[in-house]
Amino acid sequence: MKTKLSSQQVRDDFNDLRAVVHYTRAAHRLGLWASEKIVLEKFLPSRKTARILEAGCGAGRVALGLQELGYKKIYAFDFAEELCAQAQSLFIEREVGKAITLFHADARRVAKHPEVEGVQFDAALFMFNGLMQIPRMRNRRAALRSLHACCKPGAPLIFTTHDRDHSKLERFMWKREAKLWLTGRQDSALVEFGDRYFEDDLGRTFMHLPNRDEILEDLKATGWEHHWDSMRRRISKEPKAVREFSDECRFWVAQAD
Repeated sequence: MKTKLSSQQVRDDFNDLRAVVHYTRAAHRLGLWASEKIVLEKFLPSRKTARILEAGCGAGRVALGLQELGYKKIYAFDFAEELCAQAQSLFIEREVGKAITLFHADARRVAKHPEVEGVQFDAALFMFNGLMQIPRMRNRRAALRSLHACCKPGAPLIFTTHDRDHSKLERFMWKREAKLWLTGRQDSALVEFGDRYFEDDLGRTFMHLPNRDEILEDLKATGWEHHWDSMRRRISKEPKAVREFSDECRFWVAQAD
């Protein structure tokens, strides 16, 4: 029997050279997606001195995009040390100065990190499905609660997820997967229905694919009020480079109660 997937395994996968190169290339070449730019400009505070906390910043793609939009108080963190190192290199290269504060942290415990303890943020982000790369619902909810503790009342949380109901093909695949779980024949490394763990030339990737109701329940359980959501394809048509980098996803906006 395989060992159940752990947070440490996911961290090791993100520190793998293949993953580091993949995300670093995207940070240097892609910038913000068209859909991300639309959503961020619509839902982030317009005040450029607003404090923004980005969880799962990876190699710095979104944080750099925020700085290029004019934001001056961005706090960005990731739990993979190698990705943080790449983000630091990118920020030095692009001369972001004091606009971005970068640090290493786990989203489940970020509210107690010295860089943010006592700071109340005007908005929080968890982009490119980062929240869904945390194994186990209890851990994802811990991350949501910790981000909530960092934010002012009414602050928006903007994040993305996959959606296992978004197409006929996905619904068919997950109906078949459900039968495996019912009979105990699922991949024994997986811990919850909706989990996927696979390996390709970019390394090993864990992802939890929820449906919409699951996310609504997670938000309600962790102090966030659902405000808006939409599939990416309904927001903007992305160029080929973005579609090759990321599958279809759902954007979410919630508010701290």
